[in-house]
Amino acid sequence: MSGSGEVMMSQVNVYLKLLRPFTLLAPLIVSSSIIIASLIRSENTSLGDFSILITIVSASFCFALLNGASNVLNQATDWKEDAVSKPYRPIPLGLVTPKEAYQVSFVLYLGAFLLSFTIHQLFSLFITLIALFSLTYSLTPRMKQYLFFNQLWVALPRGFLAILASWSVFGNPFEPIPLAIGGIAAIFLFGGTTTKDILDAEADRMVGTKTLVNVYGLKIAAIFSLFFMISAFCLIIPLIYLNILPTVVFPLSLLCILSVIIGWLMLHQHKNSNWENTSAWTVMYATYFLFALSFAMITIVFSA
Repeated sequence: MSGSGEVMMSQVNVYLKLLRPFTLLAPLIVSSSIIIASLIRSENTSLGDFSILITIVSASFCFALLNGASNVLNQATDWKEDAVSKPYRPIPLGLVTPKEAYQVSFVLYLGAFLLSFTIHQLFSLFITLIALFSLTYSLTPRMKQYLFFNQLWVALPRGFLAILASWSVFGNPFEPIPLAIGGIAAIFLFGGTTTKDILDAEADRMVGTKTLVNVYGLKIAAIFSLFFMISAFCLIIPLIYLNILPTVVFPLSLLCILSVIIGWLMLHQHKNSNWENTSAWTVMYATYFLFALSFAMITIVFSA
């Protein structure tokens, strides 16, 4: 490989690190699962198989682009905190400048916005709303620095709005089922997002960002988070009783067991050697995967 080729590959590798590829799995898996579930439930037969496949891939890729854009923007705005808590990231290492990160983030946001128009207008509106949440999380008014709002600004777009947007690809997002599933996802993430703040507690305090962990301590933060994570899945039972959700989704309430494990891992602050965050954060992500995948599989099987 030539010298210029090696330099290009090295730069591509740096940009991939900025994107944080592991975190892109969540939007890809969650969105594609919910999109397929909405397709099966809506019994949409107006499109051919190839058109359906292209639509699913394009819509799912929109969410991945948005998440990547958010990751890069967050690193561009938080590089001083990262220099303390995550000095191995590209910007603290001097491999890329904050200005370059802003530019990459802009391209990714623009790509997601333009791609969303290939689906339909309602989907594009949801994508725009999600993007606005992620932009105002890191930029003015920078909701990340405000206690509880920082959790809400993650839970609403990545939980509630993401579920509705995914369902809207082929179905009606304002039906009881997607609204209920989106609500459960948002409540779970409202609690679960605290897991990412454990390792950043001191760095966040340094720049004036208030989180549950650095304001009330890890024990209270874990209890608070555990309450919302367990409540999210326990909410499935009354929703079934009220005929808002079908009885077949009852097994999803058992995910509260994983919520307890997340709470335990939070208290022990176990660092995951394979990823850059705690094991509690990793299990939280995995639980959200499992929730979306299981819901989609149940919907597909019992709608067939």
